[in-house]
Amino acid sequence: MDNQINTAIASFGMSGLVFHGPTLNVSNKFRVTHILERSKNISKKLFPNAQIVRSFDQILDNPEVELVVINTPDSLHFEMAKMALIAGKHIVVEKPITQKSSDAEELIRLAKENNVLLTVYQNRRWDGDFLTVQKVIAEKKLGRMVEFESHFDRYRTFINPNTWKEQGDEYSGALYNLGSHMIDQVVVLFGRPKSVLAHLKIVRTAGIVTDYYDIRLEYETFSALLKCSYLVKNEGPRYTIHGEMGTFYKSGLDPQEEMLKNGAMPVGDNWGTEPAEEWGTIFYEKDGEEFEELVETIPGNYKIFYDNVYDAIRNGAELFVKPEETVEVLKIMEACLESNREKKTVVL
Repeated sequence: MDNQINTAIASFGMSGLVFHGPTLNVSNKFRVTHILERSKNISKKLFPNAQIVRSFDQILDNPEVELVVINTPDSLHFEMAKMALIAGKHIVVEKPITQKSSDAEELIRLAKENNVLLTVYQNRRWDGDFLTVQKVIAEKKLGRMVEFESHFDRYRTFINPNTWKEQGDEYSGALYNLGSHMIDQVVVLFGRPKSVLAHLKIVRTAGIVTDYYDIRLEYETFSALLKCSYLVKNEGPRYTIHGEMGTFYKSGLDPQEEMLKNGAMPVGDNWGTEPAEEWGTIFYEKDGEEFEELVETIPGNYKIFYDNVYDAIRNGAELFVKPEETVEVLKIMEACLESNREKKTVVL
């Protein structure tokens, strides 16, 4: 394809190998030309023609590179993104965009000053279960919203010593990892909440960072509950929505991540589809009658994110993930930290 975007990937750990790499590999809209690997050459399997570099400056100093994917550990996002923006590069930053909302606001300012694109990889907006939740809410069969509950639980009794995600301060751990996805989804659905009440814990033996949270976001007429624990052996529903006229349950997790981890490439008509036994169920009342219906899961598709990035850079399309939205997410996470620290409800 003509007019491809020359792209560099700033690291090739789990996110590069599982998420960004495969999507960019199958797209004809991007040409991955440079990959930063400090000592290894793992990326050669997916990108045999890309140049492996050992320093970030080799990417920033190359005028052929248009887009840089900042997918390094969270603590490095701000400085690396800042350097790339000043160098005149468009950037995609892994979530969370930064650890502090004030830093994210500075990146937005720099992107505008340098007339370049800045967006954040909030790929779980294109999870099939979340797309289905959006559809269920839009159809209004449940009537007036009463309570929205979302879980992202795991069963991981061990502490992995070889990952930065198991180390660090209050800006590390489950809240800034999985929580940044869940809070982003709620902001997409409902906007900014009126208040935040959060309980954060370390539940695993010898754990260092938060691996449990229970967050209550209050809106005008309903509550949104977000929960995560790394010690849930048998998971319950992923989403539960209670309305005045009914309830929706959805179990299971979008299959894309597991497929990508197993080496599948995001192509084909069946990509991101779920078997019928994973579909959600809606129970509702209408005109005095009771209904129970299976709700087919909309296929997930992470490729939509990068398709939009291309259209925004080449055609001036509106970004699906606006950096200003991610500032809202960070401010809610900061309110969670304050709420847990002060043992109080924080009004936004």
